[in-house]
Amino acid sequence: MKPVVLFLCIHNSGRSLAAKVLLDHYAAGRVDVRSAGSEPGDQLNPSVVAVLHERGLDTTREFPKPLTNDDAYAADVVVTMGCGDACPFYPGKRYLDWDLRTRPDCPSSRCGPSSTTSTVASRPY
Repeated sequence: MKPVVLFLCIHNSGRSLAAKVLLDHYAAGRVDVRSAGSEPGDQLNPSVVAVLHERGLDTTREFPKPLTNDDAYAADVVVTMGCGDACPFYPGKRYLDWDLRTRPDCPSSRCGPSSTTSTVASRPY
């Protein structure tokens, strides 16, 4: 049985999307990768989609998804990405919190989509 990794952020339109697409690519089918948001957005972040496309990664089947109990309970690891108290806690799950900054006041070279995607790509899974 494949391990299940759930990437969780508030909107599921940028950070968790990038993490899902990147791990899906690098794991090459060896990991069941899921992503969700506690308050899913209406659309994917176009800047993140553009950076992923520059890397040759396909996002056409992706969309912001709500967190479900089924996804949370199926996960072997839940990676939260800056959602703090907005993301619910499921007892008995292994949690990793990745502090990925996407503040509007942060320069894009340090905190923008390209930097976030590079940071996600370098994380150990």
